[in-house]
Amino acid sequence: MHKETAINIRESLSADCSQCFGLCCTALNIVASSDFAINKPAETPCPNLQQDFRCKIHKNLRTQGFKGCTVFDCLGAGQKVSQHTFKGQSWREHPEVSKKMFNVFPVMEQLYEMIAFVAEALTYTISDTLRQRLSEQLEKLQDLTDLEAEQLLAIDMISCRQPVNMLLLETSEYIRSQLSANVFKIKKGKQYRGIDWVGKNLKGKDLRTTDLRGAYLIAANLQNADLRGVDLIGADLRDANISGANLSTSLFLTQMQINSAKGDKQTKLPTYIQPPTHWLSGT
Repeated sequence: MHKETAINIRESLSADCSQCFGLCCTALNIVASSDFAINKPAETPCPNLQQDFRCKIHKNLRTQGFKGCTVFDCLGAGQKVSQHTFKGQSWREHPEVSKKMFNVFPVMEQLYEMIAFVAEALTYTISDTLRQRLSEQLEKLQDLTDLEAEQLLAIDMISCRQPVNMLLLETSEYIRSQLSANVFKIKKGKQYRGIDWVGKNLKGKDLRTTDLRGAYLIAANLQNADLRGVDLIGADLRDANISGANLSTSLFLTQMQINSAKGDKQTKLPTYIQPPTHWLSGT
């Protein structure tokens, strides 16, 4: 697959709530916390969800205790399930499909997440062998999203994720090695996979090409830190201060991670990530 095609695929993965039947507001289980003001069982509509599948407090979610709703991003899985898998049949008009639809949504969400990571990997300068293997994997994942509901529910997600994860690990190692040697002219960053840096002061740190997969960075101070070429897949950035930080070429960064962090106009992000509106409002 050509790099330009992969870029287009990655940048196209975004939620269009107008084409979704409020699946994130119904299918998912929500536990009351600092991010959610209420308990909401799975397969139960949020009390704020209107008949037209719009949120009646959308503009005030954060101030009314629903910060988590402003963080969530399905990458477009919601509209895929609503308009493709169930062919535009809403769970309100067709209650007989509601349970199946709600169960398919998290499956599709996981597939879309993997598609985003694999497509991103294909946007980098990598070996022909890696590109071929990633392209084949991307095609398989895309084919899975077109399955019927019953087939989607039958997917063994652990078996599906394992080869993707191994391939992304290999790709990350290749990319970070190339960046450190050919772009930054530095020794490759250290491996801090899964490290607990909750609340740690990392202000202004040069962390280029570091492996921070699955790292706990909750409320960490990453202000003005250099995070270029850092593998951030699965890293927890909730309330991390990334004001002024450079994440322009961070690897496998998601919109949800950025939505959960605290940044500003000076935070540099990849082209496929948008600065959250609440960064500017301060909520």
